[in-house]
Amino acid sequence: MAQSIHDFHDDPRNAEIRIWINGALHHRDDAKISVFDSGFVLGDGVWEGLRVVRGHPLFLGAHLDRLYEGAKAIALDIGMSREALTDAIYDTLAANAMDDGVHIRLMVTRGMKRTPYQDPRACIGQATVVILPEFKLAKPETLAAGLNLFTVHVRRGFPDVQDPKLNSHSKLNCITACIQATTAGADEALMLDPHGFVATCNSTHFFIVRQGEVWTSTGDYCLGGITRSNVIRVCREAGIPVFEKNFSLTQVYGADEAFCTGTFAGVVPVKTVDGRVLTDSLPGPMVQRLQSLYKDLVQRDVAQTAQAQAARRSAQGARA
Repeated sequence: MAQSIHDFHDDPRNAEIRIWINGALHHRDDAKISVFDSGFVLGDGVWEGLRVVRGHPLFLGAHLDRLYEGAKAIALDIGMSREALTDAIYDTLAANAMDDGVHIRLMVTRGMKRTPYQDPRACIGQATVVILPEFKLAKPETLAAGLNLFTVHVRRGFPDVQDPKLNSHSKLNCITACIQATTAGADEALMLDPHGFVATCNSTHFFIVRQGEVWTSTGDYCLGGITRSNVIRVCREAGIPVFEKNFSLTQVYGADEAFCTGTFAGVVPVKTVDGRVLTDSLPGPMVQRLQSLYKDLVQRDVAQTAQAQAARRSAQGARA
C-alpha cells in the first residue's frame, strides 16, 4: 500500500492548537481567512515548512532567506521584518506549549482582494501571514520501510513558465505528479527536467549513491531545498564526494542506494524506483551515515539558535 513521506500519527493535542493569523492567535476551529484572500482565490503567495527541535525552528535563517527572497521576486510585501516574524513564531510555540516533535507551516499570501481577479492591484490591505504549528513527526515505519518512487510524465519546467525555484502556493504541477505516482501504487513521484535528466521528487529532493559518491541534480529545475543543501554540506565536511550534476534514469536504476530529503522527515531511504529494487538493506551504509551526520548538524544548529535567541531576548529586554 502506498504511503506518504509526510504521513504522521494523529496527535490529540492538535485538536486544541492555536494558530497565528496577522498578529492574533485563534483556536484551530476559529482560524479562518476570507474567500477573497489571494491565497484561496489564486494560490498567490509563498510559504515555508519548519521543523522544531528543543523549542527552536531548525535552520530558521535559511528558511527566512528563502521566504523573503520569494516574496521579493513576486513583489509581495510581507509587511513584517524578519525579527518580528521570528518573534511571532516563538510566541506561537510558547502559546501552544510546544517544544519538540512540532512542524510549522508558515504561509504568506498577497492578502484580501476587492474582487477575485489575478491582478495584484486588486488587493486591498496587508498581506495575510499565518503560522500554523502542529505536533507532527514522520512515521517511523515509513522511514524504516523506505520509499517506492515512480517516474511521472509531469516535468519540472523551464523557469520562464513557472520557476521551480519559487516556493509558491501554486503547486498544481507537483500535485498532478503526486496523483500519477500514487495511482501507480508508489509513494512519491520522481520528476524529470525538460531535457530528460532527473530533477527532483514532487515534495522532496532526490539523491543517488554510486560507488561511494553522492549525486543529486544540478538544482536548475528544483526548489533550493534547505535539507538538500545541508546534506551536501555534511558530505563535504565529512569528505564524502558529492556532485550536483545531470544524470539519467539509467544511472538511477543502476545506483547502489538512493534517498530523499525534506524538512519534515530529514533523510529517508528509497527502496525502489519504477519497480527496480536498489538495495535490500535499508538504510544502506551511505544513507545510514548521512542520517547520522545530518542528525549531528541538527543538534549543532539547535545549540547555535538557542544561543542567538537568548541574546535577542536579552537585547529586547534591555531596550524595554
